[in-house]
Amino acid sequence: MTSSTHKHQPRQLPNMYGATAAPPPTPSAQPNIPLSTSDAADALSILLHRLPSPTLTLPKRRSPPATCPPTLSLNNSATAPTLLDDLLSASSQLGFFQLTDHSLPSQLARSAESDSLALFDLPRDKKESSFPKNWPFGYEADDEDDDEERGESFRLDSSCSTESTELASLDSLREFTLAMEKLGVRIVELLCSAVGFENPIREDPTRFCSLMWITEGVPGNKPVLSGGFYPYIVGLQYQIRCQKYSLLADSGWVSVSPQVDSVMVTLGDIAHVWSNGKLKKVRGKPVAHLGDTNNTRCISMSLLVTLPTDSTISPLLPKLVGSNDDEIKKDEEQSDGSSGEREERLFNSFSFEDYAWRVYHERILFKDPLDRYRI
Repeated sequence: MTSSTHKHQPRQLPNMYGATAAPPPTPSAQPNIPLSTSDAADALSILLHRLPSPTLTLPKRRSPPATCPPTLSLNNSATAPTLLDDLLSASSQLGFFQLTDHSLPSQLARSAESDSLALFDLPRDKKESSFPKNWPFGYEADDEDDDEERGESFRLDSSCSTESTELASLDSLREFTLAMEKLGVRIVELLCSAVGFENPIREDPTRFCSLMWITEGVPGNKPVLSGGFYPYIVGLQYQIRCQKYSLLADSGWVSVSPQVDSVMVTLGDIAHVWSNGKLKKVRGKPVAHLGDTNNTRCISMSLLVTLPTDSTISPLLPKLVGSNDDEIKKDEEQSDGSSGEREERLFNSFSFEDYAWRVYHERILFKDPLDRYRI
């Protein structure tokens, strides 16, 4: 009886997990146990070593492509309508252009450059004693506490005055500066005629002054405003050789490459205010580009036609056609009740000396310093 009962009981398999252990989980229910950081790094390293080694070529740093500025020829008559139209177009759209047929001898420019190179070859103490600081004129070099590299520069008057009798032989530089000044005054006259307001400086030497700014370029592709900047009406720079420059225009940094033996002209903040915003401007002077591996010395000679420090800057609005106040008042009244006399002023009047001191020493780059005077 007992043996019969034993035969009918199901056969039990041995329990490998003990009497109270649960059965093992299915593979889908296994928890994700993350690898340690070191294990993951080892696995990734093994995988990368099994892959073929690619040949990587990193792109070289490129500077923006340079454009050729608009070209104006002074071979025509100064009152030619075509010249004035082209001048107004380039000045109101870009704020810079290049002049050809300007009558400046190329040999004179090269001789002036040789004189300038001789100045930079002088000992430091000789530079400081021969061209003492008399703001805005004088010699300036990098400060030891200044992290920004700007190089050396000389700022001379139109006579290239110096305190040293040994440097009185800067004849070529002096002649070149005076010739550039004469050309700059003519450009101001043309600009006033093109925009339609009376020239405030004419050819009266008491109404304007010139500053010859000579700078030795700093190697590198990053544009730098060497030694701050100074307000001006127009700036002129003779293109002795093929050279790329950076201009800080209203739209930002622009790279240009003028023709050899042309004169690059930039319009400054004074011209911008005089025209009540019609003319575009370039902040500061052109900055020469030098490659990181270029050991060639580069001298920039920029002539700035500017104003005496006691001047006041304000928009020069066009005058009305009328002989007396009554006629002017009649011209102002329009059928729609609006005033036809003048356009709305965009700038308040301000002191040139205060403005020049501020923009030179604060080295404002990212904000237009004229914003505080806008109405």
